[in-house]
Amino acid sequence: MSLVAFSAVATVTLLLCVMTGPDREDDLDEFYTGYGSLSPLRNGLAIAGDYISAATVLGTGGVVALCGYDGVVLALSTALSLLLLMFLLAEPLRNAGRFTMGDALARRMPGRAVRISACAVTIAALLPLMLVQLAGTGQLMAFILGFSSETLQTGCVIGLGVLMISYAAIGGMKGTALIQILKIVMLLGSGAVIAVLMLRRFDWDPGALFHTAARQSGAGTAFLHSGLQFGGSATPRLDMITSELTIVLGGGVLPHVTMRMYTASSARQVRRSMSWAVSIVAAFVLVITVVGFGATALLGRTAIGLADPQGNTAYLLGTRAVFGTDVSTVETFLFTMVTTAIFLTLLASVAGMILACANSLAHDVFAARVRAMPARREMTLARLSALAIGVPTILLATLVQHHSLQPLVTLSFCLGASAIAPALVYGLFWRRYTRTGLLATLLGGSLTVLLLMPGTNLVSGSPTSAFPHADFNWFPFTTTGIVSIPAGFLLGWLGTVLSGRGQAEEQRRQYEGVEGRILAGAVRKGS
Repeated sequence: MSLVAFSAVATVTLLLCVMTGPDREDDLDEFYTGYGSLSPLRNGLAIAGDYISAATVLGTGGVVALCGYDGVVLALSTALSLLLLMFLLAEPLRNAGRFTMGDALARRMPGRAVRISACAVTIAALLPLMLVQLAGTGQLMAFILGFSSETLQTGCVIGLGVLMISYAAIGGMKGTALIQILKIVMLLGSGAVIAVLMLRRFDWDPGALFHTAARQSGAGTAFLHSGLQFGGSATPRLDMITSELTIVLGGGVLPHVTMRMYTASSARQVRRSMSWAVSIVAAFVLVITVVGFGATALLGRTAIGLADPQGNTAYLLGTRAVFGTDVSTVETFLFTMVTTAIFLTLLASVAGMILACANSLAHDVFAARVRAMPARREMTLARLSALAIGVPTILLATLVQHHSLQPLVTLSFCLGASAIAPALVYGLFWRRYTRTGLLATLLGGSLTVLLLMPGTNLVSGSPTSAFPHADFNWFPFTTTGIVSIPAGFLLGWLGTVLSGRGQAEEQRRQYEGVEGRILAGAVRKGS
């Protein structure tokens, strides 16, 4: 039944992309933003769909099931990140940008160097997340459909990767938005039903659910208190705070999320869209908390860890366990809905990320080289860019699919928090910020993360690390945030100060020329 459902979903969504794709081959606004034609509710659903990736569903659900309280804090941090984006950056981003993050940054600092750097950081931040979700596709399909052949798993990765490239290249922004909407409705709807069934198993008493989960976890009351996830760290409290700060600052500014700000037709629309998105994500946090604790309560922490040391199958195991041993036809159909929703989550998430990278590559790198590139040629370049991004991603995913992928997820969030967040905050709000400071933020923050990440305990030094038989763990933290986040902000300030008073005054004048547009929401005229 799952295989039939997967095939039907893949066929229908691809057909929807063809039907909703750009009508004209020279209409960039339709391809990049869908003309801002989505209502606030639909745009909010699309934003939430882009934000809730398969890594969130499976990875965060696994942390909730294995680490209890720490997993709930992690889930809440993801919601808080989107809330921070809503209040601080959403409107200025929409006002400053047109199609990409490079547009927003180049609004006050025109130049190819800015656009190329923005494109490079966009790809660097999203490539690890794409690898995680594509590489996990084969293992997830094997778990759901019951096969174990590595050849079949690799075939699943390649086949689904091709499908995701097609979504991005054919559907553009409207096509991928429609898939995101379908995905989030299925994911939240099926998850809510499972959460209700889980609570019914415990007589509608959340306290009984939590205490049973703590008893079955083998950790006792520690399961309901902070510290279980980072217990092996030399400084667990500091490690936890740093990890949560990295998620809060990095999650909401990743380019595949911020590109949805440009699909809103006005500042009021983006506010309403973000309100819907935050509400939907908060609702899903409740769902994943109940299902994660329920999985531990019904199966035990040991069984979940044996199925997957990272707990990535906990959401599905909890869903299966809530039905008991005697499964009815309706329950079988419901489980199929859950697996199909996760399958669609994989498809939609990577398609959105490929689209963000392809748009940036075509618009910020290729189109910026020509003073007035024809729209038809730029759209063709965007579609070819989706292919250029997607094919290497598929090949890399087949190589890393049997390693622990948690370092890649963390790498994306660290790059978002250490390079993108400082650049956007400074670029949108600091009048004196210079081009040198911006480049120092983007490149220096990214380089700091890339230098520190191999030394973290996610890469080596523990049985669950990417290289469990090696130990070059010289940076005793789970994320690089404790050093790289201050470094990103400091490098931006230092680059600006060292630029000299003349350049700072010039940048101040340029910023004052667009300040009203960025902060007050002037109507865009297609520029």
